[in-house]
Amino acid sequence: MFRQLLLWLHISRSGKIARRYFVVNGFDGALTMLGMNMGFYLSGESNLPVIISACLGASVALGVSGVTSAYISETAERERELHALEEAMVRDLSDSDHGRASRFAPLWIATVNGLAPFLFGLLIIFPLWLSHKGVVLPLGPLESALATALGILFFLGIVIGHIQGSFWLWSGLRTLIIALITAVLIYFINP
Repeated sequence: MFRQLLLWLHISRSGKIARRYFVVNGFDGALTMLGMNMGFYLSGESNLPVIISACLGASVALGVSGVTSAYISETAERERELHALEEAMVRDLSDSDHGRASRFAPLWIATVNGLAPFLFGLLIIFPLWLSHKGVVLPLGPLESALATALGILFFLGIVIGHIQGSFWLWSGLRTLIIALITAVLIYFINP
């Protein structure tokens, strides 16, 4: 079964697409959580159950949005590609490896696209949850969540640098600068 999945990934060329979606939607999820936690921090909100619920709700929504939007768009693309290949070959490929790969790819890509923002959101919420459960953190709960978001965004920059073949530190710093600019914008537009 594992070999079959690898074959379908190869045929559909969906490994690279899923990797891009993981980074892009993971970045969106982490930046959204950074923005939410920054907003809570600046508002002086300290009710951790409210903060956790709001952040969890946003993470779930980003995950569901990622799964459904990628599935719908990738299914349409894969069906179009399969129909073009069927016309060129003058035969039905629905029961072939190409047909199975065209059905598998949207599921794989949608799963990655939805899991990335959801999982990164959970990681960013984790310090809030720990603090709510009584664990003493070196920083306050919101500060810890903000630091986690910045760390995840730096990590995603490293991944981007690896994909590009560029210097990992510069790529990580670039995404960290984007995150810091976002935080500064939120700070200045906060009422």
